[in-house]
Amino acid sequence: MPAAADIASSTPDPVQKTTVAVLVAISISHMLNDLMQSVIPSIYPILKQDFALSFAQIGLIQLAFQLTASILQPVVGIYTDKHPKPFSLPIGMGFTLIGLVMLSMSHSYAMLLLSVSFVGIGSSIFHPEASRVARLASGGRHGLAQSLFQVGGNFGGAIGPLLAALIILGRGQEQVAWFALFALAGMLLLTRVGFWYRDHERKPKPASVAPIVRLPQHIVTRSMFILGALLFSKFFYMAALTSYYTFYLIETFNVSIQDAQIYLFVFLAAVAAGTIAGGPIGDRFGRKFVLWFSIIGALPFTLALPYLDLFWTVVFSILIGLILSSAFSAIVVFGQELVPGKVGLISGVFFGLSFGLGGIGAAVLGVLMDWTSITLVYRLCAFLPLIGLLTFFLPNIRDRR
Repeated sequence: MPAAADIASSTPDPVQKTTVAVLVAISISHMLNDLMQSVIPSIYPILKQDFALSFAQIGLIQLAFQLTASILQPVVGIYTDKHPKPFSLPIGMGFTLIGLVMLSMSHSYAMLLLSVSFVGIGSSIFHPEASRVARLASGGRHGLAQSLFQVGGNFGGAIGPLLAALIILGRGQEQVAWFALFALAGMLLLTRVGFWYRDHERKPKPASVAPIVRLPQHIVTRSMFILGALLFSKFFYMAALTSYYTFYLIETFNVSIQDAQIYLFVFLAAVAAGTIAGGPIGDRFGRKFVLWFSIIGALPFTLALPYLDLFWTVVFSILIGLILSSAFSAIVVFGQELVPGKVGLISGVFFGLSFGLGGIGAAVLGVLMDWTSITLVYRLCAFLPLIGLLTFFLPNIRDRR
């Protein structure tokens, strides 16, 4: 790229230190949040059987969940950029608690849609402010902080299906109510984080700060669209795996529901493991390097996946999870560096867009599966990482060491 497209991010304040305890707390709370969210797709086989649902109806449930988890996020981010709300975090977790209790008692399709929407609203409130807290506690190591924050969510998303298999499968959807206990624990933890956040906001700001170097507006606009396209490729493909991986394994290899849930846990655990690498590598070598590797690097494995036996399907899904998962934290920090001072807005947009794209992807892919087959849809989705070639047109954002 031309030199005009290069930018150096601001040097962190040398007296600023990484607040590890807060990063750990916000990562754990993210784990609890995404653990509870992952219960929803984990019980799709039960809901499909009990309510006689089609794949399209399953996709609409996922769409209702992820749209409510996405539309409000930029709004929350814009508002809290100007008016930080430290205790909005436990309030968001409270919405999740209500949604889980409603889900455990749902006896109609409309009630299912309403209950997952409450869980989505809770997530929509949680993510922008939690991402801001991670950046505030980063001590300038923004990639590391976002990775720690994100890996908590990925780990929660991985163990959620496993816990669902142990607690819910074979006992009925009423057992979903047990997961409300995680929401209570999250509300207590986030209340403590809220006090730290409040005290941090009350501290006097330093008299002098490093000047902010901004890219030309047309480059920022183009780059944001490219980052959105990268999110599209990542989350449409991830929707195919997270929402329908159990169905694919059951239909293709005739495994049991319990075994399929364990394989889903293995895949999601690989996603959690891969996430932690993206941030620190981006801090060291640049976000663009991470994006090249995480999107294009997954392509050979996604292309081969629909043609493999059970053993190699599991192996390749692990590799895909490890490689593809490093992209998101790099995309979020890249966006925050493109638009300085708008942490809440950028976090809300990207987290919201990721949920929205995942929901739309689940709905669209569900309809395609009803019309064709799961295998054909997996073969088509395998080409999505090719969109990662657009990374070439992103500016080079370098940290001054």
